[in-house]
Amino acid sequence: MGGKSGPLETALIRNRALRRSAVSQHLLLLEQAGLVAARKEGRNRYYRLDPEGMGRLRALVEQFWTDELDLLAADAAELAGNRPQPGEPAPR
Repeated sequence: MGGKSGPLETALIRNRALRRSAVSQHLLLLEQAGLVAARKEGRNRYYRLDPEGMGRLRALVEQFWTDELDLLAADAAELAGNRPQPGEPAPR
């Protein structure tokens, strides 16, 4: 990711979400984990999602996702929906 920035990196940096060095470090870790693939052109590195790596990640998450987690997610969504909006009194 030296030199010029790719579209995602440019957007993250422009919006001040992350510094260039942080983006580079995160993408390197994702590459090492097999979730993205990189191609180098001169000083630039271009990243894309690796479908096989993402498939392995999805399978791993699905192994751990249980009915109990579905219930917890539903409860959290319900609680978030019942949260008072700014300026509204809290429910009693």
